[in-house]
Amino acid sequence: QLQLVESGGDLVQPGGSLRLSCAASGFTLDYYAIAWFRQAPGKEREGVSCISTSGGSTNYADSVKGRFAISRDNAKNTVYLQMNSLKPEDTAVYYCAAIRGVFRRCVISSNEYDQWGQGTHVTVSS
Repeated sequence: QLQLVESGGDLVQPGGSLRLSCAASGFTLDYYAIAWFRQAPGKEREGVSCISTSGGSTNYADSVKGRFAISRDNAKNTVYLQMNSLKPEDTAVYYCAAIRGVFRRCVISSNEYDQWGQGTHVTVSS
């Protein structure tokens, strides 16, 4: 029963903030690299951010650099995506994904990950 469950999505005004959570059930995230992806209506899935197994290395899409921050709390078996200064173009379904391995770095490419959550909706609108 390996499962990733995203939460925290909501309707928020432009300039607002949200923190998304990705909680693992049935396995521990200690030995997984984690990534966040998003898919807006009518758009292809886009890589947002990733964090290495140790948490010592992160990567971000250019569109979110300086606004989003990914982190992990292995004790809680959870990865977070803090989203600040939200823009309407951030509106999307956000997914977390995991790949098992001891990675010092990570990439934001969907074919690198084999465990996926069901997504959480983020809407940025006035």
